[in-house]
Amino acid sequence: MRSISKEVNLKGKQILLRLDLNVPLDNGKINDTSRIDKILPTLNFLIGQKTKIIILSHVGRPKGKIVKELSLKPISEDLKKKTNVSIRLIEENINEIKNKDFFNKFDEEILILENIRFYAEEEKNDQNFAKHLASLGDIYVNEAFSCSHRSHASIDQISRFLPSFSGLQLDLEVKALNKITTEISKPITCIIGGSKISTKINIIKNLITKFDNIVIVGAMANNFIEYFGNNIGKSIKENKSKPIVEEILFLSQNENCNLIFPEDVIVAKNFNDLPVVKKLKNISSEDMILDIGPNTIKNIYKVIDDSNTILWNGPAGYFENPNFANGSIEIAKKIIEKNVANKIYSVVGGGDTVSLINSLDAVNNFNFVSTAGGAFLEYLEGKKLPGITALNSHD
Repeated sequence: MRSISKEVNLKGKQILLRLDLNVPLDNGKINDTSRIDKILPTLNFLIGQKTKIIILSHVGRPKGKIVKELSLKPISEDLKKKTNVSIRLIEENINEIKNKDFFNKFDEEILILENIRFYAEEEKNDQNFAKHLASLGDIYVNEAFSCSHRSHASIDQISRFLPSFSGLQLDLEVKALNKITTEISKPITCIIGGSKISTKINIIKNLITKFDNIVIVGAMANNFIEYFGNNIGKSIKENKSKPIVEEILFLSQNENCNLIFPEDVIVAKNFNDLPVVKKLKNISSEDMILDIGPNTIKNIYKVIDDSNTILWNGPAGYFENPNFANGSIEIAKKIIEKNVANKIYSVVGGGDTVSLINSLDAVNNFNFVSTAGGAFLEYLEGKKLPGITALNSHD
């Protein structure tokens, strides 16, 4: 995989830059600019190299139709402020743009083509559409790791027709994930939460063979708590999870991977009730498990202290309510403490976990915080991502 950061002869080149600008919009206003902020280094690098930048991106799921509310216009306005260069949104039909000379009439340094998913050919990974896109530039750069698990024309097929490179942020993402999947510094621990064990089973199965410890928290842990004969009351659980639980227990024993579960929890009768600490044997039929307890936090502290590498995916409880956020906050604080002392390499991913880290204003206190969502999870499952495979295939 070739990085655009290593290229020296870029002046005057027309760069097709695939970004993921799929940010949350509310009546045309951007609610979270995290994804925009992360790609600024690549934009600034290309601006400094005196290139002409043509951005390909999407917002939402218009399913091949023009949806006014999913225009990239608000994003182009935000990018103008953040880059301090001239930007134009190109609203012409992409299929009617004959060749790359079309862009010569524009003086702006950055041109943004309208939502690429307005075209049904994009999600069909249409080869002719990809070939046409490629005809609009000299070089293709994938700076959309979070879309790289999609077999879409502007992610996969386009690399067949142009010299193709990875962007700076994509390089960082792959490097961070390699450090926790292939270039491992042991002991290595995964702290994994979430509500559905079935959505994380393949991740756990893949990581059990590589990791020393897997700490299971959040609603996912309720399935194990119940399996071991405890009442979980009205807590969230997944039906028919017993075979999955048994498979995880069997694999962990075979691979000598230490599984850590809560030994005490924070419960309440409802989401607005006051928190109560309970040992597992004392959980009543009216209780909801909403966080991990103090003894469990101490156990997790010890595991983190004994680790050189940490992957964290999924909060420990219902952190949106301050009454049930303590477990997640304490995990974050402990990892940060080790990070500050340069005693651990930490990677955090998953929407809820990243939201928690953002709320603590602690993004810079971890080695890497991924906003990639599905691509992040599929990489952890050991799946090949079409966008990464394409870059590696056409070096």
